[in-house]
This record gives sequence, structure tokens and C-alpha cells, in this order.
Amino acid sequence: MITENELLVVSFGTTSAESRRLNIEYVEQAIREAAGEEWSVCRCFTSQTVINIIARKEDIKIDNIAEALERAAATGVKNLVVQPTHLMKGIEYDKLCVMLKDQADSFARVAMGDPLLTSNEDFDRVADALIDAFAGYEDGETAVVLMGHGTEAAANGIYDKMQAAFDSKGKEDYFVGTVEAKPSLDDVIRDVRRGHYKRVVLRPLMLVAGNHAVNDMASPDDPDSWYSRFTAEGYETLCIIEGLGQLPAVRSIYADHADRAIASLDGQL
Repeated sequence: MITENELLVVSFGTTSAESRRLNIEYVEQAIREAAGEEWSVCRCFTSQTVINIIARKEDIKIDNIAEALERAAATGVKNLVVQPTHLMKGIEYDKLCVMLKDQADSFARVAMGDPLLTSNEDFDRVADALIDAFAGYEDGETAVVLMGHGTEAAANGIYDKMQAAFDSKGKEDYFVGTVEAKPSLDDVIRDVRRGHYKRVVLRPLMLVAGNHAVNDMASPDDPDSWYSRFTAEGYETLCIIEGLGQLPAVRSIYADHADRAIASLDGQL
């Protein structure tokens, strides 16, 4: 459905059709239901590599951000809201903001929604969602370890803030680490060692449970995977390969951010 109002949901993307359905598609659906029928919800991915693989393997065409903005302008969209599914205001988010600013004159009104982890309330809500998801594992002998991606940008501080959110709720058995930055896996292993844990449960702190979750986190064949490292430390290790998009409470946060972005358009009249 083409309308004058478009809500463009921007994701990095994933080549896994099932993970795409359970995470990205469900987030888009939550945003669509919250926005209402007067808004047309569209998808685009920022990873051209992912887009190309999906086109080749599944014969599905997904726009990149430049194509999506060009199409929106060409089809007569006047009010454009861009809602990223990124976790933070990092490098990918900054690139998106620049591209949107460059094309802003193509539309009457433009607004950008916040990523998942922006306000203190966001961190609190995500922590509560994960605590609820792990309720069955809290036995005093199990460490819950969340694996984030990590970034060289200053936005990497979200992982420390996420850890602080768990700590503030008395969840000292929750540990947050990253694949490519700090806190590193070595940092997390050191912290887990300080407790009296017998088991470790691993889950990605990412929208989609993609290659990082399957390979860096859960691979039993890679001696450097998080699963292998914790197993080598003597812990019984369990991997939950599910993205954050599978949590209804997380989907609600994205929907709320999109709604706030829509509301901000009124100030541009």
C-alpha cells in the first residue's frame, strides 16, 4: 500500500530466512500495528552483502537505504519516518542520519526514530525483558552471559550501561560482553570465575541471531567460540540462539520509538 506517509524500518539484515522472520519481520509487524493504517511500513537493509545473498539465494529484492529513499520520493511520500532497528547510535546509525539529511528536501517532513538502547528507560525495559526470558535459569548456580557485537565508536558504552541496568536490579549473575570490543570474552570469563557457578547460559545481545550467534558464540568446532571457551573452563554451557527481536517487550520498544518519531512530525508544520 502506497500512501503519503511512510515508515521505513532500517535493519542491517540477515541471510537467515528464519531469523529474519522471527526478528526483523516481527519488529516490523509491531511497528505497523502501533503506527496504524495511515502509515505504510517498508523495509530496507544497510548491508549490501546481505541484500545480494538474499537476491541470489531466495530471489527476493530488498532495497538498500539509497534505493528506499529514492523509491519513497518517486512514489509521492510526503511524510517520512525512518526507524532503525540498530541497538545504538553507532557508526551505522550515524551513516543513516547523514544519508537521510542529504535526501530530506525530497520530502515535506522527515523524522528519525531512536535505536533500541537510547534512554535510561530503554535499558531498564530491555533488562526486564531479558530477566523475564531467563527466569527459569536463576538458580544461584547459573551465570547468564549476553554476547553483544561491540564497536570502536563511543557508543560501545551501551554495554557497560546494560551491565549497570542488570546490577541495579540485583542481577549479579548476569554478564555482558562483546565480540569485537570491551568488555571482551576474557573480561567476562574473569568475572564469571569470581562466582560459584556450575553452568553458563549464552545468548546474543543482538536484534538477530545470525552468524555471530551461530559461529562466534555457539560453535562447538571453534576452540575460540564462547561456547568452547566456557566449556574449557569447566562450565556446563548452554546456548540460546535467539535474537532480541523474538522478545515481545523489545518489539514494543521499537514501536514506541517509531510512534514518538511520528509525533515529532507535528512540530515541523
